[in-house]
Amino acid sequence: MSGGNEPVSVRVLDREYTVGVSADERDGLVAAARLLDARMRELRGNNRMVAVDRIAVLAALNLAHEVQQLRQERDAQQRELSGTLDALNRRLDGLLGASTG
Repeated sequence: MSGGNEPVSVRVLDREYTVGVSADERDGLVAAARLLDARMRELRGNNRMVAVDRIAVLAALNLAHEVQQLRQERDAQQRELSGTLDALNRRLDGLLGASTG
């Protein structure tokens, strides 16, 4: 398998775009394009007079907000996990210290 980019065509809000991606990124790009298309269609609704660039910016802001929220949740979970692991390590150290003493 080569590491080069291959052209992939995606449709977003009835417009076709060609993007070069590696073979292992293709499915992710297609899924992202479907998600963006769905969000833009949702924002546009039945009003086809709304400017496409406005819809694109609103969809991008919504998706960026979701990414930011997921990052914050992930960071909180990592802090919680780190605290739990530290507590377990202290308990293990205490138990191992008690058994060797």
